[in-house]
Amino acid sequence: MPARHSAAELATFASGLLFHAGLDADKASAVAGILVEGDLLGHNTHGLALLPAYLGEIEKGAMARTGEPRVLADLPAAVAWDGLRLPGPWLIVRALDLAVSRARRNGTCTVVIRRSHHIACLSAYLKRVTDEGLMVLLSCSDPCASSVAPHGGRSSVFTPNPIAAAWPTDGDPVMLDVSMSITTNGLTRRLQAEKRMLPGPWAVDSRGKASADPAVLFDDPPGALLPVGGLDHGHKGYALALLVEALTGGLAGHGRADPKEGWGASVFIEVFAPALFGGVEDFLRQATHVAGACRATPPRPGIDRVRLPGEAGLRRRADQLLNGVELYPTILSSLSPWARKLGVAEPQSI
Repeated sequence: MPARHSAAELATFASGLLFHAGLDADKASAVAGILVEGDLLGHNTHGLALLPAYLGEIEKGAMARTGEPRVLADLPAAVAWDGLRLPGPWLIVRALDLAVSRARRNGTCTVVIRRSHHIACLSAYLKRVTDEGLMVLLSCSDPCASSVAPHGGRSSVFTPNPIAAAWPTDGDPVMLDVSMSITTNGLTRRLQAEKRMLPGPWAVDSRGKASADPAVLFDDPPGALLPVGGLDHGHKGYALALLVEALTGGLAGHGRADPKEGWGASVFIEVFAPALFGGVEDFLRQATHVAGACRATPPRPGIDRVRLPGEAGLRRRADQLLNGVELYPTILSSLSPWARKLGVAEPQSI
C-alpha cells in the first residue's frame, strides 16, 4: 500500500520549511495549513505539490516574507487590499476572517485583493466558512500569466480563472471548485513531465488544431488550453472567464492591463450570512431539499449514484484525517532537497 502521513505532521513539516525559508511564523503556519488541506481534499496538484515552487519564490524574493496588506478601501461591506505580493493563503485566510465578521453584521461582505501571491487550492478555504453557517464565493485570476484561449481563438489570454463556492445544508456542505478552462495548469505540467496525454482534445496548438498532447502548450510558439466546454460549448467557459476577470482584476483595480510582476493572483471573496436575508432556517430548508432531490435522482447506467459537488472530497478528507494522507508519489522527493538545505526533518510515514 502507498505510504500515508499524519496531516498534522505534514503541516508541521511544511510550516517548518516555510519558516526557515524566511516567512513570519503566522504566515508559514497559514500557508502550510492550506496546502495540506488541499491534499486532504484530494487536490494533489494544488496542495503540497506547490510547496517547492513557493520556497523558490521566497528564496528569490518574489514572495514577500513579512508585512501586512495595504488597505485601499474599507467600507462596512466592501474592502480592497493591495496584497504587496505577500503569501496568498495567508492573505485569503485573513480576508475570510474579516469577511465573516462583517457579513454577520451587514448580511454580506466582499473583499478584493490585488497583487497577492498565488493562493493555492480554492476548495481548501471553503469549509472554514460553511462551518460558521455562512455561504462563500471565491474566485481568482493571475494577471501575469495566460494559458487559456478565448472560445474560437488559438492563443492564450486568460489563466484557468477558477470559481469556488460553498454553502451549508443540514448535512455536509455543498462545495464546488471549477476552473473556467477544461483543465488546470498544474495537471498539464504534471502530464507533460510524465510524458502522458490529456484525456481528450483539451488544447489547441499554435495553429489552432485541437490536441490531447500537453506538449503543445510548451511549444514555441505555445498553444493554449480550451475553455470549459471544449470545442463545442467553450463559449460558456469563455464568458465565465470574462466574468472572473471583472470580479478580480476589475474590482481590485489591477490586472492584465498592468505591467507583469510575476506569479500571483487578483482575488474576489464574498461571504453571505443567510440570517440577514431570508433567514437561516429557510436557507437550510431550501438547500437541504435541493441537495436531497439531487441525491435521490435515479442514476444513469454505469453511475452508482448521484453525488453533490464536494462530497467525494469531504469523504476523502475524513478518511485521510483518520488514516493518514496519501501524497502523490513525487511530492516528498521534490521537498527532500529543501529539507536538507533548510535543516528541517522530513515526516515519517504511519
